[in-house]
Amino acid sequence: MPSLFEKDISTLKGVGPKRAALFKKLGAPTVGDLLRLYPRAYEDWRDTVPIRSTRLNEVNIVKGTVLQRPVEQRIRGGMTLYKTTVTDGVDDMQLTFFNNRYVMNLLEAGGVYAFRGKVTGTFTRREMASPEFVPESRMQDMVPVYPQTEGLTSRIIAGAMREALRLLPETVNDPLPDALRLEYALCRLEYALKTIHFPNSPEALSTARRRLVFEELLVLQLGMMEIRRAGARENPYPIRDDHTAAFCALLPFALTGAQQRAIRDAMRDMQGAHPMNRLIQGDVGSGKTAVAAALCYNVIRNGLQAALMAPTEILATQHFESLSALLAPCGIRLALITGSMRQKARREALEGLKSGEIQLAVGTHALLSEGVEFNRLALVITDEQHRFGVGQRTALAKKGGFPHTLVMSATPIPRTLALMIYGDLDVSVLDELPPGRQPIETYLIDPAKRRRAFGYIQKHIDAGRQAYIVCPLIEENDSDAASVAAYAEIVRGYFGDLPIGILHGRMKPKEKDAVMADFSAGRTKLLLSTTVVEVGVDVPNAVIMMIENAERYGLSQLHQLRGRVGRGQHKSTCILVTDAQNPETIERLRMFCRTTDGFKVADEDLRLRGPGDFFGERQHGLPKLKIADMLNDMQVLGEAQACARGLLERDPELRDPALRGLKAEMRRLFAASGGTVTL
Repeated sequence: MPSLFEKDISTLKGVGPKRAALFKKLGAPTVGDLLRLYPRAYEDWRDTVPIRSTRLNEVNIVKGTVLQRPVEQRIRGGMTLYKTTVTDGVDDMQLTFFNNRYVMNLLEAGGVYAFRGKVTGTFTRREMASPEFVPESRMQDMVPVYPQTEGLTSRIIAGAMREALRLLPETVNDPLPDALRLEYALCRLEYALKTIHFPNSPEALSTARRRLVFEELLVLQLGMMEIRRAGARENPYPIRDDHTAAFCALLPFALTGAQQRAIRDAMRDMQGAHPMNRLIQGDVGSGKTAVAAALCYNVIRNGLQAALMAPTEILATQHFESLSALLAPCGIRLALITGSMRQKARREALEGLKSGEIQLAVGTHALLSEGVEFNRLALVITDEQHRFGVGQRTALAKKGGFPHTLVMSATPIPRTLALMIYGDLDVSVLDELPPGRQPIETYLIDPAKRRRAFGYIQKHIDAGRQAYIVCPLIEENDSDAASVAAYAEIVRGYFGDLPIGILHGRMKPKEKDAVMADFSAGRTKLLLSTTVVEVGVDVPNAVIMMIENAERYGLSQLHQLRGRVGRGQHKSTCILVTDAQNPETIERLRMFCRTTDGFKVADEDLRLRGPGDFFGERQHGLPKLKIADMLNDMQVLGEAQACARGLLERDPELRDPALRGLKAEMRRLFAASGGTVTL
């Protein structure tokens, strides 16, 4: 018989099949998942005001007695109103509900309730439309506000939560053993669950939250450490000789200190007892490719092979050309493997890889396809890892029998978040830009200045330069294609018959590559695109990036877009266009204009949006955190990491019966995210 936590959500009183489907949409298919659907905020219902003192056209909370059951009133257009009056003993206020027949049963004459909503009316007559309300008996100080979906309000979720908590057994199986709870001063799970949903004081909420955050981070750290332990096999390709000095002699420039450190770290890994598993993260233009080239050179000079995988064909081609220019003169043979290559070229490349004659393969996910075999693949490099599905890095590595792995990312990630996302990787940071890179000047304008910005773009195009414009989504529900097409008309109205490239997410890969190839070769001077251009080809001649509706993007995404320019010797500019009026939004964008440091941008982005939204579409395989906040819970993370290390040192397999619950939670967490834990 399933425990309460495993029961389907539809077994809860008041949750029928329709609501069950909505709860599943919120990620709560079981009662246990519902109990772990934590409030995103709390409303303070203590701040009630007399009706006479309510502020017009603002949200107020009023406590009053219902004078009569709501009366139904039909009006034109098929709408039904339900009206009643409440009193606080001195003044009355009229309440109106729209198309809500349930309110007739929810509000009883003579009942005392708290009502929360926008107050309208006149100096002498107050009104409130469709307010939220709770009975006086349930006017606890802090009312939970849950993440919602259409058809499932926070009040409905709170009702289901009360029912689930009512069914909790007196003794809940706690995954944290008593000794561990006492050591870290943590409350019991039952108390934590009841209090996190319906706290009776801020102090009680803090106690419950700390317990749940600690548990979540402990389970996550145990899983990450186990993944790392499972991957810590013997090094099948130890790199005996270090050829870095010979590589540096090939370069027409000097490596930065950060690049030299990253190469040293990686070489130490590859010479060690276990295969390298390293992330190199650096801002746009920080020189990750030179580091990758140095490692490929070292591996190949030791008689082995390397492979580099990029997310798009045009980016793979760019890597192939730059690596060929550097390594081919030394007698190193390279091959480009893409989905669009001709059969004869593909056959020759595959034969060369299998025999070992070709020492470096550069390509797209086509490298993963059947028939691609290596002779001695010792190093696998993936560029912009978060653009790939979770399993693709592993799929390429399998072709080499556990080779060394290097992940490159131009998305600056705060180090704390990098440790969470890439818990199975060591991290190198390229925090110096090579000399000669010019800072990109960034400006914030409103739509009224758009034509002036177009004139600025035209002036640079006339001088032989190129520009990007990132298009807005005209309507929330518009497709990329419709939005770009609509915006293209505005642009053509100004630029006339100027050759313009158009790029959006609905295009086929071959179409996208053709558009980018035209822009790369200078055949088109202006590229209109959605954010698909965020990871794109290097076009040194492109010097302006104009971003419409800039307020809709996260700062890290804006930074990636800005990084498309400033790649040549010409001065470059980024122009943000917004009609936002919100002071916080404007300050966020102004902060972005003030700095070109990707790590400062990333820290601010994390502070503003939290880790859940940091990457947009989640592709990195990190289990989704339900309550921990990676910005404000760093102290608890440190405690959880120390606890996880201690547990695994004493009991690497977590065989102790007292740890059975923790082990089960770990498996559940990683199974939900598609990860694997072997304990």
